[in-house]
Amino acid sequence: MLFADKISNKEETQMESLATQIGVWMQAAQDWLGRPEVYLQAAVLAAIVVLSMGVAARAARMLETRLQSLNQNVSWFAAPLTVVRQLLLPMVLLGLLWLTHSLFMQLNYPHELLKFAFSLVLIVALFVAVNRYVNHLFLGVMLKWVMIPTALLYMLGILDQTVSLLDGLSIEVGEVHVSVYMVLRLLVFGAVLFWLGRLSNQYGQQLIRSKQNLDARSREVFAKLFEIALFVVIFLLLLNAVGINLTALAVFGGALGVGIGFGLQQIASNFISGLIILLDKSLAVGDYIELEDGKAGVLKTLNMRSSSLQTYDGKIVVVPNEKFITSTFVNWTHQDPRQRYTLQFSVAYDSDIPAIPALILQAVQQHPQVLQEPEKPDCEIVEFADSGVVFQLEYWIEGVDDGKNRVGSDLLMIIWKTLHDNHISIPFPQREVRILNGDRGGSSVR
Repeated sequence: MLFADKISNKEETQMESLATQIGVWMQAAQDWLGRPEVYLQAAVLAAIVVLSMGVAARAARMLETRLQSLNQNVSWFAAPLTVVRQLLLPMVLLGLLWLTHSLFMQLNYPHELLKFAFSLVLIVALFVAVNRYVNHLFLGVMLKWVMIPTALLYMLGILDQTVSLLDGLSIEVGEVHVSVYMVLRLLVFGAVLFWLGRLSNQYGQQLIRSKQNLDARSREVFAKLFEIALFVVIFLLLLNAVGINLTALAVFGGALGVGIGFGLQQIASNFISGLIILLDKSLAVGDYIELEDGKAGVLKTLNMRSSSLQTYDGKIVVVPNEKFITSTFVNWTHQDPRQRYTLQFSVAYDSDIPAIPALILQAVQQHPQVLQEPEKPDCEIVEFADSGVVFQLEYWIEGVDDGKNRVGSDLLMIIWKTLHDNHISIPFPQREVRILNGDRGGSSVR
């Protein structure tokens, strides 16, 4: 109850301080508006606005004529002139205000209104220019809603007072002081630091992965370690920028470690498993992986928590890194991308059996993806089946015989064409059915 009373008393004090500051500003504004030189500045300001509109309109017509007279050889100059034409009025207005303000300063005549008008027109011109010509979303937001308002407060000479006012709107929880200014600074610095961190991460990982003197697995390890280290540094810089004492986070860090040990153990396990996979070189991006449950695909990414397999039908299978450590999987292309496959086919018993292997081998060796190393293709008898003689073709290819390769399908077509051209028939199952009829004996039907 006592803590709630302290919070309530502090809020009342802050509101009273805010009301007092606003009252001071309103009284200063009333006193300023009561001075006769203010109205002279207002009249001069109105004349400057009218003169600027006339000068800008005339200059715009001249630029329009110039733009129409440009030929194809200097068409690159049209874009800058178009931008200048669109910003003519604020540029002329700013120029005249600056000249008038400088003249009033030389004459030691009051010039507060002219200074305020110059600052306001400059800020509005910058806002319009950013809104129209800055296409980057993050830069546009930061310039329009952070940099430009801060510049306006600085030019008006009230930046320090505004910071003090925002810093005074605060609460204290134990030894932690949290104010509106701290929250705003945290948001701004956090957005800028993480934006810069993301750009640095992309550039750094591209630079690491471009180092051809490192093998692919080492590049992945260094890229992930760089990403982790970068965001740790950004987090520490952010805490330091907003004025948070890092030593005060020791207890919180210990509690977080306990939380990771109990509640987040799966995430930590997957993270450590990812590092182990990269270091022991059991997996690499581009390997063809088959899991225990039958899911298979090409390894596309190795992330901190999970890995992605892309199947030949375009699906992405997300696999936790821990699964590669605790279960069995088949890496088809780990050390040697060459694989051996077999195909079976049958021929009729009345065929020229000894001549068939040579015919088939001569035909399949013409396929560009059939390798001669580590073994040449081989064709041999494997079974005398019910309907015909079964042959088996063994061959090696580089890669996995699926998806874009389709070597097995091509070889089956080659085998069929070879048998067809040599008048060798492919048998099909046949059955003989006998119908028995008591006294008249039996008859058979095929």
